Amino acid sequence: MNRVLAALLASAAALTLTAVPAQGQPLEGTLAKIKQSSEIRLGYRDVSVPFSYLDDQPKPVGFAMDLCRKVADAVQAQLKLPDLHVKLVPIQLSNQIPLIQNGTIDLVCGPATNTLERQKVVAFSDTIFVSSIRAVVRKDGPVKTFKDLAGKNVALTSASTSIGLLNAYEKKHDFKTVRVLSADHAGSFLALTTGRADAFVMDDILLASMVANSADPGKWRLLDDALRVEPYGLILRKDDTQFKTLVDQTLVGLMRSGEFQALYDTWFTQPIPPKGLNLNFPMTQPLKDAIAHPNDKGV
Repeated sequence: MNRVLAALLASAAALTLTAVPAQGQPLEGTLAKIKQSSEIRLGYRDVSVPFSYLDDQPKPVGFAMDLCRKVADAVQAQLKLPDLHVKLVPIQLSNQIPLIQNGTIDLVCGPATNTLERQKVVAFSDTIFVSSIRAVVRKDGPVKTFKDLAGKNVALTSASTSIGLLNAYEKKHDFKTVRVLSADHAGSFLALTTGRADAFVMDDILLASMVANSADPGKWRLLDDALRVEPYGLILRKDDTQFKTLVDQTLVGLMRSGEFQALYDTWFTQPIPPKGLNLNFPMTQPLKDAIAHPNDKGV
């Protein structure tokens, strides 16, 4: 066995040993709950292409769903469960954190911004994506920058971080907009396309996916400036060390093996179901940096 292969095997063994509770140490938190019930509950979103959405079956698919299924596989292996039932629970941005807190779901499998404020009540996995908060507007319209939104109707999704960021931007630049709130991203984009809003402010990748999937993608454009760069992570319960260790080590293993990159390419640079849509969204440098140095830092 050559030295490189030996080192790789040793590294993998070390990760495995760290993830497994010490001999005689009782399972705690989510892992204890899963062991007792033989069930892991994954929360999914139905319109968050390409992270978590429904295909034409309809069943939940997407980049975050694939990562969560890898976590479920790791849980089954670690707990030595012959059968692990994976229960898929529909969620929305507005209720994903309460459903984690009350035990309805064990992991949020969707685009979730890791913020310091949210870290007060939940935990996040290591970063799985890095986005920027931008706005989509009519290509032939007058809005070219965020400052041009003064006095205009702006579509926002309830409970999204975009709301606070836009508030801060308006305060800094001394202007106001009119809020058009929707329960989900599909509703916010509909407000834009039907003329009830002049812009929709949200994460750039979600905006790009909605534009690409719209009836006339050429009618829309993303503003060049951004309100903030944001890391995404999978949401789990706070102070659940054993489960978070397993989740993070599963993700790091995928990153080091190259499988994370392959999954990314599948969902962001190739045709995806159900319509063969291609987002043409290559991995950005901030995400490459997060893969090279895994962390769960919030903003």
